Amino acid sequence: MKKHYTQLLTAMLGTLGAAMTFGAQAADQPPHWEYTGQLGAEHWGDIDANFLKCKDGKNQSPINIIAKDTGKSALKPIKFSYAAGKADVVNTGHTVQVNLAKGGEAAFDGAKYQLLQFHFHTPSEEKVNGRTYPLVAHLVHKNTEGKLAVVAVLFEEGAENAALKEIFNNMPATAGETKTLPANFNITKLLPAKQTYYAFTGSLTTPPCSEEVRWQVLKDSVTLSTAQLESFQKLYAMNARPVQPMNGRKVQGGK
Repeated sequence: MKKHYTQLLTAMLGTLGAAMTFGAQAADQPPHWEYTGQLGAEHWGDIDANFLKCKDGKNQSPINIIAKDTGKSALKPIKFSYAAGKADVVNTGHTVQVNLAKGGEAAFDGAKYQLLQFHFHTPSEEKVNGRTYPLVAHLVHKNTEGKLAVVAVLFEEGAENAALKEIFNNMPATAGETKTLPANFNITKLLPAKQTYYAFTGSLTTPPCSEEVRWQVLKDSVTLSTAQLESFQKLYAMNARPVQPMNGRKVQGGK
């Protein structure tokens, strides 16, 4: 009897241990979210406690930039000091992202931020005077204090984009898959020749929608071909968060 009881207790403890291990593994997984449906953008703030900023934040991104309402103060040019280096193209399950080990840096009003990665949204999340572009690239930077700064590069349909060709020819089709570009990549090739911009304070445009992000939206767009746009949209037909309320924020860069 005692032996049977011991065996039963051991089995119960084993089952409990397995359940606890499974629970720990599940807890390690980030909450799932989507752009539409019950887990779509309008519900992000209810999916997880860490996502509360998505519904309660007062400085959320993206926004609709109205040129006539922007502040007229002059903005210092962004100093781009990007470098060519190894680039990994990742299908994150929400977008195509290019991770850069040593991509260089950019300086915003003298403050230096390291370039970490860039990724794409279709259509553009930012609007300018109510206009949506077919694609936008978000260039994500971080400074030594952990603060983020994003540069948005807008795309419109036209001539083929040679820099995008390198990336879009190596887009992984499966979420979680990574491909390394065969040659070093320098993101400078993605920037428009003229780099004037709008500036405002905002947030990440995906959960957890963290705020205090420094945003720079370049005024001049660059082109991509219809074939290039369609190749991205085969993977992600729509991965853009709707524009968010301004809540009294001012956009600079009216000149």
